[in-house]
Amino acid sequence: MLKPTPSVPLLPKVGALRRRKGDVRAQTTQVKIGNILIGGNNPIVVQSMTNTDTADVMATVQQCAELSKAGSELVRITVNTDAAAEAVPRIVDQLEKMNLDVPLVGDFHFNGHKLLSQHPDCAQALAKYRINPGNIGRGNSRDDKFAQLIDIACTHDKAVRIGVNWGSLDQELMAQMMDQNNHLSTPRETIDVMHDALITSALDSAQAAEKQGLAHNKIILSCKMSGVQDLIKVYQDLSQRCDYALHLGLTEAGMGSKGIVASTAALAILLQQGIGDTIRISLTPEPGAPREKEVQVAQEILQSLELRSFTPT
Repeated sequence: MLKPTPSVPLLPKVGALRRRKGDVRAQTTQVKIGNILIGGNNPIVVQSMTNTDTADVMATVQQCAELSKAGSELVRITVNTDAAAEAVPRIVDQLEKMNLDVPLVGDFHFNGHKLLSQHPDCAQALAKYRINPGNIGRGNSRDDKFAQLIDIACTHDKAVRIGVNWGSLDQELMAQMMDQNNHLSTPRETIDVMHDALITSALDSAQAAEKQGLAHNKIILSCKMSGVQDLIKVYQDLSQRCDYALHLGLTEAGMGSKGIVASTAALAILLQQGIGDTIRISLTPEPGAPREKEVQVAQEILQSLELRSFTPT
């Protein structure tokens, strides 16, 4: 004899599953980057990053132009050598001649304080600096380099993204927090301590930047992980602990559909919860694939969630 089928509650109509326009978005501080406003009640901003040698002016200009025309509202470029720093003002000049008003973000590793000090035209031409506290040294050396970078940002009236990454997390901080954890009556899992260490690194760095003179509304934070669940948890906690504008992105997302699915899974959940002010989809480029793919995916995520509407180009 067949068992009676249990009653199943009716699913809501598809439209009811959408995020309602009245849903609360986390209130963050508005930051101005060139002609772009991030945070506050402004639309979530799409950004991308070049993979050219920045010292190659024409190649970098071409890729910046392609990304901008695809819909990237900010473009990040690597500034890691004197040649790259010298190229930045020329890149900005060429983009302006093309009537492309796209703010450029400088990404620095280890020697950003020297490059910006020695190349003030580069420091002025960039619209924002991205600083990773975990890769500019250790101890007093790190603090000194960080302070120099913040001083330069203040001098040139530039915004800063303090971008912490699990792969380059401050090991001294992690060791200190693990030691504290080991003395608890019920120690937490290592991954939970890492989550807290990422957030602590970002918030402590932001507070240090403000003490150095950088305005609160010149700071954007990011805490990037490579795991979807890790990223969601970190940003949920970070959003509860500060009102800085937040940059979302899954690091090391991967190539092709794997990277797209992983990034979408993480970012869609956070965006639906009202967390995030600017996003970048970090895809490992496939051979011959256009760099603009990451811009397209970012736009499609926002449009699918009805957070923004984009006109096809």
